[in-house]
Amino acid sequence: MEMLQIIFLTVLMFFLIVTVHEWGHYYFAKRAGILVREFAIGFGPKLFSYKRDETQFTLRLLPFGGYARMAGEDPELVAVQPGQTVALRCSGQEVTKIYMDRLDNRKNVIRGEVQSADLEDKLQIVLEVDGEAHTYAVHPKAHLVAKGKEIQIAPKNRQYGSKTVGQRALAIFAGPMMNFILAFVLFALHLQMAGVAIENPKYLQIGEITKGMPADEIHLQKGDIIDTINGQKIGTDPQKMITLISDSKNTPMKWTIIRDNQPMEVSITPRGMKGQEGGKVGITPALPTRSVGFGETFTKSGQAMVDTTKAIFMGFKQLINKFNMNDLGGPVRTFEVTGQIAKQGIEQLTYWAAIMSLYLGIFNLLPIPALDGSRLAFLGVEALRGKPIDPNREGMVHFVGFAMLFLLMIAVTYNDILRLING
Repeated sequence: MEMLQIIFLTVLMFFLIVTVHEWGHYYFAKRAGILVREFAIGFGPKLFSYKRDETQFTLRLLPFGGYARMAGEDPELVAVQPGQTVALRCSGQEVTKIYMDRLDNRKNVIRGEVQSADLEDKLQIVLEVDGEAHTYAVHPKAHLVAKGKEIQIAPKNRQYGSKTVGQRALAIFAGPMMNFILAFVLFALHLQMAGVAIENPKYLQIGEITKGMPADEIHLQKGDIIDTINGQKIGTDPQKMITLISDSKNTPMKWTIIRDNQPMEVSITPRGMKGQEGGKVGITPALPTRSVGFGETFTKSGQAMVDTTKAIFMGFKQLINKFNMNDLGGPVRTFEVTGQIAKQGIEQLTYWAAIMSLYLGIFNLLPIPALDGSRLAFLGVEALRGKPIDPNREGMVHFVGFAMLFLLMIAVTYNDILRLING
């Protein structure tokens, strides 16, 4: 049951972080009037899908991220060409559906050969019916129907490229921005749950207890004050405690702990763990904490954002200076680490989720092709030169970047699996 809970919390964390990111893209694209065709979490085959208003919401198999697919970003899969025979279904004076195949099975439709079709600007289609040309107005939300699928048309004013540089930049930046907001909220939530260390502490207490370890077996509790070990006062020195435990592998120790202001004598025997030196009892030492006020929550959450951002960029710097494939982790390693943190409790998982959300926001702003930062860079160039870059060239850059990132993801995932197999 505990393992199922850990898996659920781990998946929930990733789902939350990715969904918030893509929701930022989706929401601000919709505000700008852009047609968002699909809001997807994950890549690859569909696991679940439903349509709401104009957008198809899907959950896909590979948990490598997600996307909000906007009209005009990619070439449309279906187009109406002159000389093609189609069938039109009208509501009032406007065409609402254009059937591209299985025309003999369509009822109550107008069938004819396309003379011309403008589904972006004029929104009209000219059809030759019984030797005569007829012009039909097309509804802005009409659908093309082909191979059993319906695709809503995208008039020019509903396409990504028709919006101002500012509107497009906001729709792109909104994804990382939502991750920053989520990180701030999670840091604040962690502060409310865990509190902050008190000033000038005088004792050390038990923070977390690992199930199945000696501390758990003798029923030590979170919050117990560690007074003495083998007669030696511990005070606020966690290293002294760790050293005494490590040097007493398989040797009983006498501890004095204080619980509810009452001293208690306990005997505990540290034991070894595979791949680690010395004895372990399965506790995490912690300094005493206090609750934080409303205003203090904001200031300390902001400071946590700053400190974590500095640490993330320091990690990027070290990775560039001393690149090693083994230092990279893919989804497998990230899930593994997250599962280990989830075992420590909801407080630590909340803090880790804040770090991951902040990391995702920062990473996506890097000027790497296929990431949000690269798209913002192209928009910056467009703003400076006063005209857009050739969409085909930009699309090729993003495609190559995505392919390289995908190959890198496969490589690090393979490396992670080998590491797990080899222990």
